[in-house]
Amino acid sequence: MSWLGHLTLDYRLDGQRTIAHDLHHGPLRVLQRLYPEGDAVCHHVLVHPPGGIAGGDVLEINANLATGSHALITTPGATRFYRSAGELAQQSLVAKLASGARLEWLPLETIAYRGCRAENRMRFELAPGAEMMGWDVLALGLPAAGELFDDPAHAGGHYTQSIDLPGVWLERGTVKADDHRLLDSPLGWAGHRVMATLWFATGQAMPSARRDALLDGARALIDAHALKAQAGCTSPHDEAVVLRVLADRVEPAMQLLTSVRASWRDVAWQMAACPPRVWRT
Repeated sequence: MSWLGHLTLDYRLDGQRTIAHDLHHGPLRVLQRLYPEGDAVCHHVLVHPPGGIAGGDVLEINANLATGSHALITTPGATRFYRSAGELAQQSLVAKLASGARLEWLPLETIAYRGCRAENRMRFELAPGAEMMGWDVLALGLPAAGELFDDPAHAGGHYTQSIDLPGVWLERGTVKADDHRLLDSPLGWAGHRVMATLWFATGQAMPSARRDALLDGARALIDAHALKAQAGCTSPHDEAVVLRVLADRVEPAMQLLTSVRASWRDVAWQMAACPPRVWRT
């Protein structure tokens, strides 16, 4: 039996408070709605009670942010794509931000198990004046437990990912378990099995001074981190700043992303980091 889940999230500003309404079909739903930093920012924790995404499952999230609203969306644990007998497992997110809206898309890591056949698509449509931060942390297999993504017995496994900021930045690629030129080449994953991406994006061109401040803040934190040899931060477009890091484990990559996210929140929005409480449970 396959799970079909759909979740619609609508955010709007009511006075000084970001009000959230959600509608779900299937097992994908909101666990909690929290306001740890006051009325202006709504923290949403999303859950998928079956605990993972298997072949044939389709999960869809649609988020709509009205003018002036600010939403932080996260998860209480890793997203797991399990081994498939042949069918594709799919998850998709489409987020639309009106002018003046802010979104923080900060789910915990995604684990692609050996033998999975999975696709994860994200699309963020930002109107002029809208801004967002987002991250994606992908772990291939569970190396510490001996569950290798590129186990020869499960050579048909693959994971496709797409991060799309229309007209600004498109990241799309497929990792196949038998593609060792990608997984082990120094021009690819270089033998690492965790890849993490963090980005800051706007709906219009950023002033160069603001973009430079975001880059400088991220690069200073990278230079002081143990993963500095595998990390870098660039601006592929004048509406986006992107950080990329390779690691052997999720925790150090997530630590770097968390520190840079805190820096960017201060530089861009003059806001304290306020990490979601669920990350500490």
